[in-house]
Amino acid sequence: MTSIKESVIKSLQRASLTFKTFPVTLASAAGFTIVTLIRIWMDWPQQEDYNFLFNCLHLSLAASAILGLAMITAVQRRYNSPRAFALANSTAAALGALFFLLLFLFGGAEPSISRPVVTNVSGLVAARMSVVMILGMIGFIYFAGQHKEESDFPSALFMTQKAFLIAAIYGGVMMGGTSGVAGAIQALLYRNMSEKVYMVLSALIGFIAFAIFVGYFPDFKKDSQDPHRAIAETQPRFIEVLFEFIMVPIVVVLTVVLLAWAAKTVVTGEWPSFSRMAGIVISYSIGGTWLTMMVAKKESSIAQFYRRVYPITLLIILVFGAWAFVGRLSESGMRKQEYYFMLVMIAASVSAILLLVLKGKAYAKIAGVVCLVAAVSVLPLVGYYILPVRLQLNRLESLLVEEGILVNGKLVAAQVEPEIEARIAITNAVDFLAFEEEAELPEWFDDNLANQEIFKEKMGFEKTWKDWDQDFPERDPERLGMFLMMPNATIDISEYDWALYLRKAEPGRSEVRSETIVGERGTYRFDWMTGDGDQVPNLTVWLDGTVILQEDLKTFMDQTAEAVRERSGPFEAKGYEEMSVMFETPEISVLLVFQHMNLYLDPQEDIMEYYLELDTLYVNEK
Repeated sequence: MTSIKESVIKSLQRASLTFKTFPVTLASAAGFTIVTLIRIWMDWPQQEDYNFLFNCLHLSLAASAILGLAMITAVQRRYNSPRAFALANSTAAALGALFFLLLFLFGGAEPSISRPVVTNVSGLVAARMSVVMILGMIGFIYFAGQHKEESDFPSALFMTQKAFLIAAIYGGVMMGGTSGVAGAIQALLYRNMSEKVYMVLSALIGFIAFAIFVGYFPDFKKDSQDPHRAIAETQPRFIEVLFEFIMVPIVVVLTVVLLAWAAKTVVTGEWPSFSRMAGIVISYSIGGTWLTMMVAKKESSIAQFYRRVYPITLLIILVFGAWAFVGRLSESGMRKQEYYFMLVMIAASVSAILLLVLKGKAYAKIAGVVCLVAAVSVLPLVGYYILPVRLQLNRLESLLVEEGILVNGKLVAAQVEPEIEARIAITNAVDFLAFEEEAELPEWFDDNLANQEIFKEKMGFEKTWKDWDQDFPERDPERLGMFLMMPNATIDISEYDWALYLRKAEPGRSEVRSETIVGERGTYRFDWMTGDGDQVPNLTVWLDGTVILQEDLKTFMDQTAEAVRERSGPFEAKGYEEMSVMFETPEISVLLVFQHMNLYLDPQEDIMEYYLELDTLYVNEK
């Protein structure tokens, strides 16, 4: 009990000394917290005009804090002089100010279809700032692991994870305790207490937790002999057992399974979908490489065996990933999913080779490879926002020219419907390009091509998607899935006396929406139970307290889903008739028109999910 108490006291003391050790880091974190508190204090209509400013401040302050952490550690490890320390702090602060100016002056994105509310930081700029923070964090870990001229990257990585976990536990306990006290005050003493109290607590405790995280690290000064360093870098016995004797054997067995699966694939020729293959490759690459770092210094036979075998098996798995990647490119071209998978493939391949050649000296270089790949992903010409667009646009132009749809830089509707493979490829390319905000597209590419009707008018055929069974060949035929949305349509409502608009339900909740009208026969009450998850939406109509209509929508949704499955591209209804249903009684006729319809059924797993978003309910009294 005493040791635990001393550990907590030491953690808090180190957190209080962090302002002296990492002044720019804690000052930036404090600024981040102050901006957060201001946003909490300001209500949204009042905050709207300042939203872009606050986002710029948050990003620049976060970057300044992380870069300060890396720069201070670097100069402490290399020079350990007051002048270098001051230079590192001032440089990080200056970079934070520079980032803010660049964000505020050049980083804005005007409202658009996907960002309809207010001016905000563009997605590309936010991605670049995220990469800056990733590079700063990896740089900090690299310099934190330096001993003399070499970097013990795995130990520093574990120390950082350990610091984060400790800070998260302390922060979680503080948040739970203070929220409990605030909840008691609200329940027993002051029921009108604002929910902003909890938000303020979250912001303040988040700052304290960050101070604990930074304060956990030892003294990084050159030639320093801080005894806390050995403690921070040492894995507790239960962690050693977890990594060495539980996780490593599990991954070894998983590797055997993956190799057997690879052999089966070669023999049978039954390749899984690209999404499944990408998930396997990415998970095995990242998780396996991380685990090699966690057991880098372990001398048990199982750990040594794993470190020797993992790079070889990783290369084998990557060969299968490359095969699936090439097939995907020939099928649908380069898009963001394929682009990110390509980057992971490159980083994982280089990492495997480094582990084979350099063994224990490879880890810092692997971190460098990750930094390089992350930087490339947001660079001009080769970044995620431009390379897939350029390649996909070239592919689309070739397809359209080949089909006679793009003539002299103008779209001409096809007189003869292209083959289904060409229609699918054109649809996929158009849908990808139409929603790329940073893309610079040619004049012939209509901004509204994503719309079904405009697409058909310009191309001469309807959007066509790959068949569900081709996309998911392993799915159970008994499963039924559908997502359908209302198309642009004109509805004749001349026969109806009333139109009822019921407030939309919150996601994840099933609740009843009610509305009443007074007719010639009496007072009607309409209860619409929204349905969510395993509860089927239903409608109940009352006349002067007596139920005259009670219907659930299960049969309607099942029949619609079966009809939709027979055609490709089951995302937009052919007409409003597919998105509406009528019920009649001797007293009234009721027409329900929906915006969205979601359905998923899996009898084997006993999963049944229904969701209908009701747009308007039309009523006619007979």
